[in-house]
Amino acid sequence: MERLLVIGAGTMGTGIAHVFAQHGFTVFVVDVAEEVLQRARATIERNLGRQVQKGVITEEERQAIMERLHMGTDLEAAAREAEFVLEAAPEHPELKRQLFERLDQLCAPEVIFATNTSSLSITWLAAATKRPDRFIGMHFFNPVPVMQLCEIVRGLATSEETYRFTEDLARRVGKTPVCVQDYPGFVSNRILMPMINEAIYCLMEGVASAEDIDTVMRLGMNHPMGPLALADLIGLDVCLAILEVLHRELGEDKYRPCPLLRKMVAAGRLGRKTGLGFYEYKS
Repeated sequence: MERLLVIGAGTMGTGIAHVFAQHGFTVFVVDVAEEVLQRARATIERNLGRQVQKGVITEEERQAIMERLHMGTDLEAAAREAEFVLEAAPEHPELKRQLFERLDQLCAPEVIFATNTSSLSITWLAAATKRPDRFIGMHFFNPVPVMQLCEIVRGLATSEETYRFTEDLARRVGKTPVCVQDYPGFVSNRILMPMINEAIYCLMEGVASAEDIDTVMRLGMNHPMGPLALADLIGLDVCLAILEVLHRELGEDKYRPCPLLRKMVAAGRLGRKTGLGFYEYKS
């Protein structure tokens, strides 16, 4: 397998495309917005430029990587070329499900579908296709070129062959795969999001400032980043969406999103991507 289709040119899709192209794959990136694709290409070029400056890759390698990237808005044309599909669209359940229904019609029957969802049911998404045995979760972490972990999530019908192929694929691009069963939030977000949510409750209740909450977790718990700064990096809208899935699917109040988080998302204060979250960011 040498030709990968990445659906979505947001933060995660951009990082995924970067990693696969750097490891020799031909990567087709499809998004509905041309300006998003242009921004993704500029981001990858900038990040590769830093790698050249650090001596990680040569200038010739940078050029070859960029030549392996093909970006456009024509899903049908890209789907015909794809040997593996990796969806990184926004975390909206019906959007993802409808997308896979269409891909199921466009792609060859043997093509494996993977989703980068951070919380949605792999089994439920797979049911929108006629290939649930060739459907799997491949959950990368931000920033994708840096973070080594990849959660490989088995749906109810995911075949052993599909799992082994996807696990090997993760290793080919330098990731450490971890096998996870299809439960809300998988392992990473089931543990992480309640911590972030509780930090937001501490802020809302005036227990401490954002800076001091993060300092406690960095210096006291040896975390590389405080939970509120991490929430800003992930995106507060993404955090809210994941918590809502956990709360709905597991039915426990410990996953109930903090009202302050809801308020900040409603106000458009989403973290780094909007320049304002729990902290202010200058472009």
